[in-house]
Amino acid sequence: MRLLNMSDLYYTIEREAEAQFREKMSRFISFARKVSDADEARAIVKEYQNEYHDSRHVCWAYMIGPERKEWQLNDNGEPSGTAGKPILGQINSKELTDVLVVVVRYFGGIKLGTPGLIAAYREAARLCLEEAGRREMHQMETITVTFPYMAADGVMRIVKGNEIEVIDRTFDNTCSMTLQFRSDHAEEIRGRLLSVDGVTLGE
Repeated sequence: MRLLNMSDLYYTIEREAEAQFREKMSRFISFARKVSDADEARAIVKEYQNEYHDSRHVCWAYMIGPERKEWQLNDNGEPSGTAGKPILGQINSKELTDVLVVVVRYFGGIKLGTPGLIAAYREAARLCLEEAGRREMHQMETITVTFPYMAADGVMRIVKGNEIEVIDRTFDNTCSMTLQFRSDHAEEIRGRLLSVDGVTLGE
């Protein structure tokens, strides 16, 4: 499984998507959904299991987190390795995360065999992920900056020039700001803030 490098860059799907695919009378309906954690992914799987309760199989795989270390797959009664693994393989081939792919199969009466099943689930997953698109994301870091009022001009010059989002601010004798910025800019931004007299940083 390929993991991201030290960059803060990662990818997820652009939109929810659905696709359909037929192979030797079996019908495959695939869905791509954006998810933020494993509990959300499992809850969505249950929704599809309830909605498509008359299908033969509801197979799925998900990948969670910018570092792409949390994942799970399920063959839901298909021979081991023939459904969840090729679905996850398509997620990995596009280096996606925070995504769940569910593939519903209605059996058409003709057995596909192990190679056929793998190919069919791979294609079903590929089709819905193609439809979902790919969106570039960045890991973000949030810090709290505390400083005396006299240092406000120096802090604001740094904030305005570095693609920093101000989440919250309080200006009084002692001022504070909650800032959010890309993780791969963190070292530089922290250093510049600390160069201003009186600045302290907190998480």
